[in-house]
Amino acid sequence: QVQFVESGGGSVQAGESLRLSCVVSGLDFRVNNIAWFRQAQGNLRELVAGQTVANSVKGRFTISRDRATNTVYLQMNSLKPEDTAIYYCNVPVDPPFVAKYAWGQGTQVTVSA
Repeated sequence: QVQFVESGGGSVQAGESLRLSCVVSGLDFRVNNIAWFRQAQGNLRELVAGQTVANSVKGRFTISRDRATNTVYLQMNSLKPEDTAIYYCNVPVDPPFVAKYAWGQGTQVTVSA
């Protein structure tokens, strides 16, 4: 069974940084592209960083993967209030679907001005 456990969120001021972690189980890191998504209140879930990085976070967010520990990281710098969302990891798929597996609980990121 595939499972994603996200952590590392919190409440920060604009301009600060956070590093999110996603521990993945039941999935082969070598053949699956684990990516980060986010969902702000009232918005659809969107892909933030995977093989490419969304324009809205380019230059500020960096994804990295540690295959030894099956962990995917999202380093978020220069955070903005519009980055406030719940962040999730999963394997992206082509539209109209979003991701391949059931979602984890996510981790809340709140950025205040």
